[in-house]
Amino acid sequence: MTTAPNQLFAYLDGLGIAHPTISHPPLFTVEQSQALRGQIPGGHTKNLFLRDKKQAVFLVVAEEDAEIDLKGLHRLLGASGRFSFGSPDLLRELLGVTPGSVTAFGAINDTAGRVSVILDAALMEHAVINAHPLINTMTTSVGRNDLVKFLEATGHSPRIERVSNLPSDPG
Repeated sequence: MTTAPNQLFAYLDGLGIAHPTISHPPLFTVEQSQALRGQIPGGHTKNLFLRDKKQAVFLVVAEEDAEIDLKGLHRLLGASGRFSFGSPDLLRELLGVTPGSVTAFGAINDTAGRVSVILDAALMEHAVINAHPLINTMTTSVGRNDLVKFLEATGHSPRIERVSNLPSDPG
């Protein structure tokens, strides 16, 4: 069964995690979400739902403007062969969300622990991290340590890795 946003909020409350949330029109792309920047401080995420040749599944969470080398990412993460994007059906099955609503909060729905969560080290430099609370008509803000606490509580101890090359980086 898929978790609803109010159930997610109750779960966060149970963990003692503050989660201010703002409602807004549906946002499907990073470009659309950038219109909210004045209202919501902190690091804003983009999420890559990926699978490797042996069907291992990864959720890579990075800053919205991060550049990620998808051709070489599998080597960094120890995956079996190059990544491809997971299908909408697999996304729905494992994280309980649809394309456009992919979020680290989806880990609450992966009760079998099939998804490996990778948090980009550059994103984790922000004190506050913003993500969709399972739907793309809201944005929820949590502290970076609280995001890790949430993921660990769902059985997804995240790997914090430098997976991005920000535009100012030389390589």
